[in-house]
Amino acid sequence: MIKSRVLIVEDEADIRRFVRMALEKEGMSVFETATAEEARINAVSRKPDLMIVDLGLPDGDGKDLIREVRGWVSAPILVLSARERESEKVEALDAGADDYLIKPFGVPELLARVRAQLRRANSVGQGVAISPSVKFGKVEVNLATHEVLRKGEAVHLTPNEFRLLTALIRGHGKVLTHRQLLMDVWGPGYAERSHYIRIYMAQLRQKLEDDPSQPVYLITELQVGYRLAGLEVEVG
Repeated sequence: MIKSRVLIVEDEADIRRFVRMALEKEGMSVFETATAEEARINAVSRKPDLMIVDLGLPDGDGKDLIREVRGWVSAPILVLSARERESEKVEALDAGADDYLIKPFGVPELLARVRAQLRRANSVGQGVAISPSVKFGKVEVNLATHEVLRKGEAVHLTPNEFRLLTALIRGHGKVLTHRQLLMDVWGPGYAERSHYIRIYMAQLRQKLEDDPSQPVYLITELQVGYRLAGLEVEVG
């Protein structure tokens, strides 16, 4: 079995060692670097399957590094940062990051997010054609016919609800910012109307989650956006 290659870009040695040990226990091949300059070199030479990037690097901002390597690196990028401000999260995701985890963090959540990004990258990287039929939990969605079933029962979604759900499905578990979803579902003229997303996400949860107050699949990333968890995709 080929090991997944992970590049850690983090200037704090203790955190690098902590993350490396957790990933190596999962059977991954891990490389480390403490600077943006070394990260650029390793991104070319190591060809990582995933990058884990801190934003506070000694020789530059991690967002600038992400923006630069995103021009020639297709591997998913997970940000690990102590910066909690909404603007930092949104800027990192808009720069090209695929997910954002705030320090301090737990190993189970870190590993879950790493696995999710590697799964997504594997299906996309292999050029696999995604079936129109997808599933998460007790919900089945046919992207071609717009049919939605929950526990085998038909669920009626409005056109905007279905477009929002489709955008989340196309994200393959990636965190999508409020702005990205608004642009995708409603268009450029609605890019600043984040209340639209909150309203429609609440409606989707009412229709698709077992407990809308504690969603398991339609997940909020606080102050940043949303992602769809637990997506099962038929490939062929």
